[in-house]
Amino acid sequence: MKTFVSWSGGKESNFALYQAAKEGFRISHLLNMVTEEGERSRSHGLSSKLIRLQSEALNIPLLQQRCGWTTYEREFKKAVLKLKKKGIEAGVFGDIDFQEHRDWVERVCREVGIKAELPLWSKGRKELLEEFILAGFEAIIVAVKAEVLGKDWLGKKIDKNLVRELEKKKIDLCGESGEYHTFVINGPIFKRRIKILKSNKVFKDGRWFLDILNYELD
Repeated sequence: MKTFVSWSGGKESNFALYQAAKEGFRISHLLNMVTEEGERSRSHGLSSKLIRLQSEALNIPLLQQRCGWTTYEREFKKAVLKLKKKGIEAGVFGDIDFQEHRDWVERVCREVGIKAELPLWSKGRKELLEEFILAGFEAIIVAVKAEVLGKDWLGKKIDKNLVRELEKKKIDLCGESGEYHTFVINGPIFKRRIKILKSNKVFKDGRWFLDILNYELD
């Protein structure tokens, strides 16, 4: 079945793509919702250019659709209808266990006439992270809630040591409450690795962000 992946650039969307491909889905596009001016990803606030670089590293075409929070659903449907014209039959989503969002995903997909696939659904947090690391993905933390994790967490790699550190903090291991967000730079689905050359740590609205300024593909 020809599918797209709802894309944030973080660990869940990458691992959902990986799992869906293993299950036999043909991933033909990534769908990334961006801000009205098109500069930043809606989900993690990453530069749209970085998401496009990921698309190039994966060698999978990317559709970036502009939207506001109030127009998100309408624009998401528009984007999916564009993909349907290219033969898309299903969408892959990286949700784990937030039922309200699953309900939204399934309703929206049903209303535009495609199937919703959630390959990570109901996985345990630690199990998911361990499988992600074991599969060979390389991801770094690019945003944290300042009240939960300090700026020193920015740029840290998702590995077994980090999982132990997160357990000590007694927070959601996957950051499902927004404690942290990630950006994947390499893994088994990548054709080329993303190399980060320069970045700054920026504080805004109670969060620390890793502003990635220069990068290239290895």
